[in-house]
Amino acid sequence: MTWQDDAGRDLVRSFGERMALFVRGEGSYLWDADDKRYLDFLAGIAVDSLGHAHPAFVEAITQQAATLAHVSNYFATPPQLALAAQLKRLAGTGDSGRVYFGNSGAEANEAAFKLARLHGGADRPRILALKDAFHGRTMGTLALTGKPYMQEPFLPMTPGVEFIDSTVEALEAAMDDRVAALFVEPVKGEAGVIDLPDGFLEAAREITARHGALLIVDEIQTGAGRTGKWFAFQHAGITPDAITVAKGIGGGFPIGALITFGAASELFYPGTHGSTFGGNALGTAVAGAVLGEIERAGLVTNAAERGEQLRAAILGIDSALIGGVRGRGLLLGVALTHPVAKAVVAAAQEHGLVINAPNDETIRLVPALTIGDVELDEFVELFTASVRTVEDALLLETPTEVPA
Repeated sequence: MTWQDDAGRDLVRSFGERMALFVRGEGSYLWDADDKRYLDFLAGIAVDSLGHAHPAFVEAITQQAATLAHVSNYFATPPQLALAAQLKRLAGTGDSGRVYFGNSGAEANEAAFKLARLHGGADRPRILALKDAFHGRTMGTLALTGKPYMQEPFLPMTPGVEFIDSTVEALEAAMDDRVAALFVEPVKGEAGVIDLPDGFLEAAREITARHGALLIVDEIQTGAGRTGKWFAFQHAGITPDAITVAKGIGGGFPIGALITFGAASELFYPGTHGSTFGGNALGTAVAGAVLGEIERAGLVTNAAERGEQLRAAILGIDSALIGGVRGRGLLLGVALTHPVAKAVVAAAQEHGLVINAPNDETIRLVPALTIGDVELDEFVELFTASVRTVEDALLLETPTEVPA
């Protein structure tokens, strides 16, 4: 019996076949059960902000586990209060902001969905979301996710959500005074790292404010410094009504949060939402340490600078497969000229590189925010070898037209 046999027998099949059995990690590297080393440019899908086994992460989880792990939300703990204040400061909510803690991005978006309903009431039954955006796989967040193939097995969805194109014109046409909220991903990660059109967030803020609707920004993949700002909405210089965060704020520990601004902070009242484990002392202590290390080590700036280096390095690879690079900071999507992303991922794994294909035409790169010249140089070497392997296997030639 192999580990693949064990996984096939014991684990649910919703994730498909596992690609490797990793047994340890350090920094930007992983080792499998055969002690093969891999350069990790997926980081748990934008989760491992500090890489693997970072001393700040290890120390925080060790000290807090030996002190106090969980007491429920009938009580407060110092790490919980400290993290709430830290997130408000980094997001720029001012004194009026509030934080709700959950255990994942989906839970954060569930809370945001409820926030929208509380704001809308009976007079505002409509919620707008963007086509091809991704907000989670629970029944509530799946209703917000603009991917019909994901929804189809679970119909009917929670009613009231309408999907629009990611254009200012479509938003203007759809918006009226019966809309409770607009949900937005600043960069559509699961769609292939697709940037919103220039000016979209600024226009969305003006349009939603004009009609009294909430602007809720899903920062689950883009937050915690990944795009070169603490949160991607800050590139646009706007103030949303709420943001959702998870993934990178915990650095590998499961935690999510809804952060509210202004009047939206007063919508929840006792009994309207809750979570047994949300905001536990262990998770909030770890997240506080992770965010503190990102700030102390200047990793938000590092994400911006290394992202530009990485983009330039990829565009400098002489390959018939590479058609362009999308995204911001260390959330990048490599556009391929042929639908062979899964083959590139497989070739990369053979070469000792961990990357991801959100669709057939895109490679997603979300390494730890700690990467430097050594990791970038190794990535270019391994990624070049990977794309050349696929080119040689498929006998690809440079296309006459390269997709935008």
